[in-house]
Amino acid sequence: MSEDLLGYNEMVETAMRSVVRQALERAAKGGLPGNHHFYITFRTDHPDVMIPDRLNQQYPEEMTIVLQHQFWGLVADDEGFDVELSFNKRHEHLRIPYDSLITFADPSVNFGLQFHVEMEEAPSRASPPAASDEKGPGADMDPATGVDGDDAGAETEQEGEGDNVVTLDAFRKK
Repeated sequence: MSEDLLGYNEMVETAMRSVVRQALERAAKGGLPGNHHFYITFRTDHPDVMIPDRLNQQYPEEMTIVLQHQFWGLVADDEGFDVELSFNKRHEHLRIPYDSLITFADPSVNFGLQFHVEMEEAPSRASPPAASDEKGPGADMDPATGVDGDDAGAETEQEGEGDNVVTLDAFRKK
């Protein structure tokens, strides 16, 4: 097979990130219409991600946030987005660049995108603490609503490196 000298994979990634940007811009402008809500998984170890240290320690590699009922100050720009979410009844500001996204989904319409995240080699971080009975953000999150009482919720997902494929199966109603 010939080498892709035009960079089609990069073009597709850019186009998919543009879809996320436009969806977030619309949500920032007019809220989320109907039953729309977003599950956004991103790399917390991306150099341009800005999240509080306590969340970074709890989620050293990746984190999933839910934008549905309770989020504030959503602002999307060309590089990423800012949002304030509640974690254990504590409001926290997050800055998430589009380059850090792993997945974006709107389960209300069975829509999802999966991204390939390029990470520079960085010194390895300490491994996360072993699982315990202690609850973290999103531990009691209702997947149907994405809300944990007063919290917007967050959860982690472990995924292996995969192909650059848009997959919707994970978000289809069964």
